Amino acid sequence: MDIDVASVDHALTTTRAVRLRLDLERPVDDQLIYDCIDIAEQAPTGGNQGSRRWIIVRDPKRKARLAELYMESAGQFMIEGRDKTAGTGHPNERTMKSAAYLAEHFAEVPAIVIPTIIGQHDGSGQPGLFDSVIQSVWSFCVALRARGLGTSWTTAGLQRHEDIAELLGIPAGMTQIAMVPVAWTIGTEFQQAPRYPAREISFVDRYGHTYERGPSNPPCFADGAGTVVEVDIKAPAKAVWPIVSDINFGADHSEEFVGARWAEPDVEPQVGSKFIGSNVHEMIGEWDVDCFVSHYEENTSFGWVTSDPDNPGARWRFDLESIAGATRLRYSLVIGPGPSGITAAINSMPDKEAAVVIQRVGQHRANMALVVDAIKAAVEEHPGSDRV
Repeated sequence: MDIDVASVDHALTTTRAVRLRLDLERPVDDQLIYDCIDIAEQAPTGGNQGSRRWIIVRDPKRKARLAELYMESAGQFMIEGRDKTAGTGHPNERTMKSAAYLAEHFAEVPAIVIPTIIGQHDGSGQPGLFDSVIQSVWSFCVALRARGLGTSWTTAGLQRHEDIAELLGIPAGMTQIAMVPVAWTIGTEFQQAPRYPAREISFVDRYGHTYERGPSNPPCFADGAGTVVEVDIKAPAKAVWPIVSDINFGADHSEEFVGARWAEPDVEPQVGSKFIGSNVHEMIGEWDVDCFVSHYEENTSFGWVTSDPDNPGARWRFDLESIAGATRLRYSLVIGPGPSGITAAINSMPDKEAAVVIQRVGQHRANMALVVDAIKAAVEEHPGSDRV
């Protein structure tokens, strides 16, 4: 049997957490749920042991009690978050609206499915329990999505797992994994979520080492080698942005970058603006390099390319992403495609090209980490009224 790859990919990439678009009126046939559990049970499991057990809650009184427990453990917080962020444009405004809606209507969904597994996690931090069930629950959600139904993987209510166990007669020695509301969806078109491309978050052989192409074996300059350093900062993006967009901040923390100056200091920076960066390296010496702003979106991204905007020697970028109660700062670099500081070394030692590329990326990464750590410290050690 040939597998329709496009259909599989579509189901996988559009299985969303559905809350606002759950159809609370249309009945869901039991057999549909059983069919999807049958599919979910084909997921791999440790030792090939069938230890998962599924509870399908239909009874209105039990659903109402589950809704109460959910409201008490997390729902009220979600409602308050919705009311607080409504109309503010806050990054979490949509999510809080959706989550609050589910909390308010939890008892009205046609079915609530609670996957469990025989056993209890020993708290050791070692795999062995959740790795035998998480993939199965996800398969369940995707199988429902393929049939036009929606789900939302909720875990907050499990703070009251003892009450849930008593309500549903779950015996001791079982671990509850999630509470999954199941309903038909209002409309069936769901979009892919914005995510980083695989090449920006997949690292080859070393954490944080990326390649735009290939990589070749062994890696070469043309592969577009690069690196990424990330950190979560307990502050909103608007508190991080002034430091990220300060072209001189890194000079006090990097062992290579020593300073920069705008070519037109009296002009507000924008895409295309030029600054000159000064650097020093024990093997290369001292040098200045022209830099051209490639990304400039306040509180979101600041990036630049070196030497030639049409054929840069390197591309640098800060990205700011708002996450729960913090900002995730991402500092990335891609070498090339134009000539860079290692071009001469590669030309003189072509047999050592891979080593030169990898070593240079490692040097950049070390300095980038120093800068990112300094940004985090500078923001968090000087709290102000803008703190989250």
